[in-house]
Amino acid sequence: MDFHGRRAAELVFCITGIWSAYIYQGVLQETLSTKRFGRNKERFEHLAFLNLAQSAVCLIWSFIMINIWRKARGGRAPWRSYWSAGITNTIGPAMGIEALKYISYPAQVMAKSSKMIPVMLMGTLVYGIKYTFQEYLCSLLVAGGVSIFALAKTSSKTINKLANPNAPLGYGLCFLNLVFDGFTNATQDSISTRYPKTNTWDMMLGMNLWSTIYNSIFMFGWPQASGYEAVQFCKDNPEAASDILYYCLCGAVGQNFIFFTIRRFGSLTNTTITTTRKFVSIVVSSLLSGNPLSRKQWGSVAMVFSGLSYQIYLKRKKSKKIKRKKKAF
Repeated sequence: MDFHGRRAAELVFCITGIWSAYIYQGVLQETLSTKRFGRNKERFEHLAFLNLAQSAVCLIWSFIMINIWRKARGGRAPWRSYWSAGITNTIGPAMGIEALKYISYPAQVMAKSSKMIPVMLMGTLVYGIKYTFQEYLCSLLVAGGVSIFALAKTSSKTINKLANPNAPLGYGLCFLNLVFDGFTNATQDSISTRYPKTNTWDMMLGMNLWSTIYNSIFMFGWPQASGYEAVQFCKDNPEAASDILYYCLCGAVGQNFIFFTIRRFGSLTNTTITTTRKFVSIVVSSLLSGNPLSRKQWGSVAMVFSGLSYQIYLKRKKSKKIKRKKKAF
């Protein structure tokens, strides 16, 4: 196989890995939030437990990968560097998962796709950053699409599957998830700048170490904490326990595919793959999980992903310009 054929095969491998891991994780996440388990047909109400379980599995996974692949030991960020990002990395995803009690999975994916809006808003108001017309157009398409989706009538079948339907609360939790994610990403960027030898597995280990500590305190820190009930539910319902394990493994495998994609093809390619994956997740959810979308909602989905696709195109165009300037010098 020649160089171009090998590169194409690697890209297909990355796309397949990321899509498979995260689409299946999305299906499991929706199943755990809507399905009724056991003879008594009980819901798994302790969705925050998913955050602890995934943190623990990713912690073990990253520790194994570091010890298998790492050669040089010096120069990585100390564990204490991650304590603050660990807090927001604990609270943010927990809010995103908790939102599934109040809104459908496609609605959650749509809301979390609007990450660029608070980023641009904070950049303009706090740092005085000026954006181009095209960037504002992308933001407008995404914001408009999410708004139309939220206001469109949701099918009664979808509403009946939710534990406590409450759209304002669900979207509010997703917005807070984005705010906390923004702080987490900014802190991770700062750590990468201060400690250049820190790779993704180092960061994965540091982040999940603190997340596991915080989540363990939250879930088991007092006698009435819900972690005990979650464990008992898993003992009584092995099917739920296996779904949680697969959910966590999907997250760990997905993170490794993302790491490989960024290393081989760059962050822009990774962004393109993960963005299209979100759209496919909505389609899969609608077809397999019984969440029918109205025409208006499908139109809003098209608006959001048109905006995101245009944003990726602008980034790629900007990246090519920078490369041409570097070559000229």
